[in-house]
Amino acid sequence: MTVRYGWLSPDGQTRADTRHTALGATTPAGPLQTRSGILPGTDDGQYRIGGLGMTGTTGTMTAVVQPGRAVVQGTTTQGTFPVALDENLTITFADGDAQYGRIDLVVLRVYDDESDGSGRNEAAVETVQGTPAAVPTAPPTPALALPLFQVAVPAGTSAGTGGLPWTTAITDLRTTLVSVGGILPVYNNATVAGSYRGQYQDNDTSGSLQRWSGTAWVPYPKAIGGIAPTGALTTGGYTGQYRDTSAGQLQRWNGTAWQPAVPGPAFAQSLDAGYTTSTTYTSTLTDTAVTALTLNFTAPPSGSVIIALGARAYTTSSETTTAHMSPQVTLGTTVIWSADDERAASGSGAVGKSVSTQLRLNSLTPGATYTITAMHRSTSSTVPAWFDTIYLRTDPIA
Repeated sequence: MTVRYGWLSPDGQTRADTRHTALGATTPAGPLQTRSGILPGTDDGQYRIGGLGMTGTTGTMTAVVQPGRAVVQGTTTQGTFPVALDENLTITFADGDAQYGRIDLVVLRVYDDESDGSGRNEAAVETVQGTPAAVPTAPPTPALALPLFQVAVPAGTSAGTGGLPWTTAITDLRTTLVSVGGILPVYNNATVAGSYRGQYQDNDTSGSLQRWSGTAWVPYPKAIGGIAPTGALTTGGYTGQYRDTSAGQLQRWNGTAWQPAVPGPAFAQSLDAGYTTSTTYTSTLTDTAVTALTLNFTAPPSGSVIIALGARAYTTSSETTTAHMSPQVTLGTTVIWSADDERAASGSGAVGKSVSTQLRLNSLTPGATYTITAMHRSTSSTVPAWFDTIYLRTDPIA
């Protein structure tokens, strides 16, 4: 017998049966139930799962299922069935329908006469034939069975027509399980809910270790207080977690987004000259390709920054008209600072002059992202106020 079972069969459980099925693997699914699944591992340790794999035989309708060990959960009263396949097993698929394709299942199935009245007490690897259809679907998994693979059988397929197209026919349905307290190597079961707070799984897709919080899998690439390495984390597990980026920047998770851990200077500039004759502040200049010069910055823990701004300013053919450049600061759509002459870098005269100013802005929300917009005006609606080499800069204050 190559498909062994370990639940004290009425017709005798051998010592070999007991040795093969001493799995010790029960990932809980409730107080009296466990997940059904396959024990992970391969001979060379390169892959997550090798047990009960399947390889099709080219040009035929047959496939070989490789050895492996698994657990199949019955109803609460039935309990859990450990199963082991200890040698290669060949299975055969029926020829394809003349008109439509179908989808078959390969399952590891347990027969328990005491519960199902089947007259059988054994385990078997079986095919469950699907129904041919224009859009075929897989048949339901039988009771007390663990699905292993789906196999698409095209219409008209047979050994005489070249057999099944094995490279595209097989869909792997196997899932993993480990003993309670073990870290589950995810395989087709990344979204399965955890069973208890503090359960761990290794998610191969995201490359992170995850902990079940009671409602969700939370990334845990490092212990609390550790810095997550580059590429290991897309969403923070807790407020105050840190990660490194590919650009070498240290970031802090604020509960909803990653922010620079140590906000540094921010700078923006425009070297394209433009003018305005507006006597009220405007961000739009004429004769320039720059729609508006803006600068985003993250407020530091102190909530205070130095804002610096400047330009090369002049007023066409006028020594009395003044060109003013002032910052407007917004948080989303809320204006924190309006442009004002008292906060302006100002210049006048037909000869261009470099003008600048520095201002301190306080009472910002640490970690929030603010926007500075360069605003401009002329004191005369008939005299263009020109601005060139415009810049904005912020520096955090400790």
